[in-house]
Amino acid sequence: MAEISERLSNAVKYVESRLSARPKAGIVLGSGLGGLAERIEDAVYIDYADIPGFPRSTVDGHKGRFVCGKIGGVNVIAMQGRVHYYEGYPMEDVIMPARLMALLGAETLLLTNAAGGINKNFSAGDLMMLTDHIATFVPNPLISTSPDFKGTRFPDMSEVYDRGLREKMLKCAEELGMTLKSGVYCQLTGPSYETPAEIKMLSLLGADAVGMSTAVEAIAARHIGMKVCGISLITNMAAGISAVPLSHEEVKQAADEAAEKFGELVVQFIIHNC
Repeated sequence: MAEISERLSNAVKYVESRLSARPKAGIVLGSGLGGLAERIEDAVYIDYADIPGFPRSTVDGHKGRFVCGKIGGVNVIAMQGRVHYYEGYPMEDVIMPARLMALLGAETLLLTNAAGGINKNFSAGDLMMLTDHIATFVPNPLISTSPDFKGTRFPDMSEVYDRGLREKMLKCAEELGMTLKSGVYCQLTGPSYETPAEIKMLSLLGADAVGMSTAVEAIAARHIGMKVCGISLITNMAAGISAVPLSHEEVKQAADEAAEKFGELVVQFIIHNC
């Protein structure tokens, strides 16, 4: 744990040296959603590979860099590509970016992802706001022999996704004339997609969408004191619900098609609520 703390400290120092202002909000851009970074003004690009001791994205569609600048006058730091547990990284590396953004000054974290729809009232292209999550199937990111990392040993998770931010996100969607679904997200490890039997199990547990990220980042962000909001882009219906075989190309195509409305929603949310 001492090594992780030292790596995080060095990474924070490096990123701070590249910034002219402390970010107020952090944004994690999921698979196929990195185009939103093009809306950031006065952008400074920081490749993960240049940050000492920082993990790198290895997934197609994840550029692997921070984009720092302004959205509507609000200082932001956006991850254009995240790090996943299925890439072989230990969980402390997966949540390192969320902790870094918090230590840089970000008070709010907006998490986005591409997800498979389990709720049969959903369709590919829908946006779902996270009301809660199921993270039982992945290692808890706070497991450590050193329990004093910027938070209590046993943090409360009764409201991971901030109620006030959820209300503001719904209001933004309404003002833009968008339909924003709400639901429970489940994180599995990946990288294989789920079987029909697994999707049936998740449905019985109350999950509306499933993916391979987000929940552990949300836990780490809440632990360090950030307010969290989450949005899933439903890129496909999950196995057993859709007769179409699942593929990463399908995910990217659906994300490209929804990029404009997704971007508008995020921009309005950042401008009016951060």
